[in-house]
Amino acid sequence: MNLKDCYSFDDFRQLAKQKLPSPIFHYIDGGADDEITLKRNTSSFDNCDLIPNVLNDVSNVDLSTTVLGQKIDFPLFLSATAMHRLYHHHGERATAKAAEKMGTMFGISTMATVSIEEIAKLTKGPKLFQLYIHKDTGLTDNLIERCKKAGFNSMCLTVDTVVGGNRERDRRTGFTTPPKLTLGSLLSFALHPGWTLNNLLHEKFQLANIIHTTKKGSGIDKSVVDYINEQFDPSMDWKDAEYCVKKWGGPFALKGVMSVEDAKKAIDIGCSAIMISNHGGRQLDGSRAPFDQLAEIVDAVGDKIEVILDGGVRRGTHVLKALALGAKACSFGKGYLFSLGAGGQKGVEAVLQIMKDEIKRDMTLMGCKSVKELNRSKVVFR
Repeated sequence: MNLKDCYSFDDFRQLAKQKLPSPIFHYIDGGADDEITLKRNTSSFDNCDLIPNVLNDVSNVDLSTTVLGQKIDFPLFLSATAMHRLYHHHGERATAKAAEKMGTMFGISTMATVSIEEIAKLTKGPKLFQLYIHKDTGLTDNLIERCKKAGFNSMCLTVDTVVGGNRERDRRTGFTTPPKLTLGSLLSFALHPGWTLNNLLHEKFQLANIIHTTKKGSGIDKSVVDYINEQFDPSMDWKDAEYCVKKWGGPFALKGVMSVEDAKKAIDIGCSAIMISNHGGRQLDGSRAPFDQLAEIVDAVGDKIEVILDGGVRRGTHVLKALALGAKACSFGKGYLFSLGAGGQKGVEAVLQIMKDEIKRDMTLMGCKSVKELNRSKVVFR
């Protein structure tokens, strides 16, 4: 199997499973506890049906939208995810260049393996920096100032990770960052020589944005959960979030909002957008799926703040359903991480092209000329 055989999310996932050592693959694939929320994030879309209109002139379909002040060619962008160097030796360079080429926004994480400054020089496309508040308050200020200096367009603060979720798969597979050979993982690394050689022969793994401020920047003793528990500030509150909004002074999203109450507070502190997200089912298992919360949150605040759906998106129809309920755009993580592991930059470009084609085809079949025509009349819940 290779990239030309990939036609869907599941195909990219299968190819990534072939190419990546088991601990790396399962770090992308897994969730918290029993992974109920992980599964629900996608299955929730099945409870909602699309209602098309026919005999509309759909010879020209406009997929473009504006989110966080940035125009993108279609309403799906790359959510910020950590440590792309684990999945392909080109790391965030590959994903950033793919996003620019495909005309959408690239999200870069605090825990990226390529620096803010390098990404800024590499691509002029729409960019979003994802911030975590550390116990070291100076680090938070430093990241914001560096993003300003580098010319980043927008920022989001992830607020659902004050403690690491119980990711049992990672414990079973012996996942560490950087990857280490153990008795449990030795065979898997040996059976994936392409990944293993690239990992050994290319640049050393490091958390490029924070290596200068913490010894944890070049390695995390056990897993990313240990880093979260040791470095992130569990006392973070709304005043801290408001401080970040004001210090940034530009388009700002709060990522991890799941309730109407919190959505209203995001408006009060000056946020431009909220990202309805449960961290890909990797934190609180048993929590609601973002799509299940979307309509209620849009009804409460959708005229005052941009609402972005993050979580479970696998198909173009998922994006259409979210937009019909009032989302401005969607973002996804697993979808492009599997494609990154499957084929680097070309893999990410391939999955984005497939999703763009699906969105356009599905809008055509819906009888919609632009994303603005997707509204509540286009969907019904069973």
